[in-house]
Amino acid sequence: MKVLIDAGPIVALLNRRDQHHDWVTATAARLHSPLYTCEAVLAEAHHLLSAIHDGSQRLNEMMGSGRLDVSFRYGDHARRVHELMGKYATVPMSFADACLVTLSETFRDSRVFTVDDDFTIYRRKRNRPLDVLIPK
Repeated sequence: MKVLIDAGPIVALLNRRDQHHDWVTATAARLHSPLYTCEAVLAEAHHLLSAIHDGSQRLNEMMGSGRLDVSFRYGDHARRVHELMGKYATVPMSFADACLVTLSETFRDSRVFTVDDDFTIYRRKRNRPLDVLIPK
């Protein structure tokens, strides 16, 4: 099963003060590399980590470690990303979330690693719910 990682767990892994740090760290230790994501998620994580000492540097190191696969290309999926953002405009769905849901549709067997409850609302094509790893 391919695991897709959202910005929240990335931030929690790199910030010991994050409320989800312990859960994310324990969960990530059980997952196989690579974790799949998109550039939008990384941009969001960089923004959230900018206030943390060495946060962006540590994320850059994580990106260079081979632990993340960022091969998703927005340009190849723009229509679907926009469709999802329109469908979930009242949530609202972020660009990064729409990219992750679209990425989940490209893998037959995938799970989204997140701390964001919105992923329990989102649906893939044919109204299929996402398989999520989320704190309870």
